[in-house]
Amino acid sequence: MQTREMEEFCDRRSWELAGSYIDNGISGSTESRPELDRLMADAHRRRFDTVVVWKFDRFARSVSHLLRALETFKALGIDFVSLSEQVDTSTPTGKMVFTVLGAVAELERSLIAERVRAGIRNARAKGKTLGRPRVPVDGTIIASLRAQGRSRGTICRETGIAKGTAQRAFYSLPRVAAPLTR
Repeated sequence: MQTREMEEFCDRRSWELAGSYIDNGISGSTESRPELDRLMADAHRRRFDTVVVWKFDRFARSVSHLLRALETFKALGIDFVSLSEQVDTSTPTGKMVFTVLGAVAELERSLIAERVRAGIRNARAKGKTLGRPRVPVDGTIIASLRAQGRSRGTICRETGIAKGTAQRAFYSLPRVAAPLTR
């Protein structure tokens, strides 16, 4: 029924049907599906000008996935039509709906980022250590290699540590001041 109605819609608009992309038996909640992947690859090859779907949820089950796909189509100059929701990005109203959906997605991303920052603050307040554990390094070895004139890159290759770790070890050593003589 869905395929027939989409084909009739394309006929009414005098659009040539480039192909059908149907993932039978695969959940629409999965972002990577064989036919969806083929559709996106064909979009990048500019094999069609418009994507027609029966309903948003037949194409993507999450708003973020739908909006990423719509942004890709927009960047490629491909229009998107959803028959059930009557959204057509080739029309002014459809463009407005797309803009509103984009704003909702931006709000969703901002809220997620805000929740992540709040979670990090909460974890720190509870005394949790965040990030990678520090690598213990003997700073005297680093200082000795530097005194021999070796570059930081050479020291890192020889000791197998990262540049930031080597620098932190070198600068954490106590500094000894030489006495001034006249």
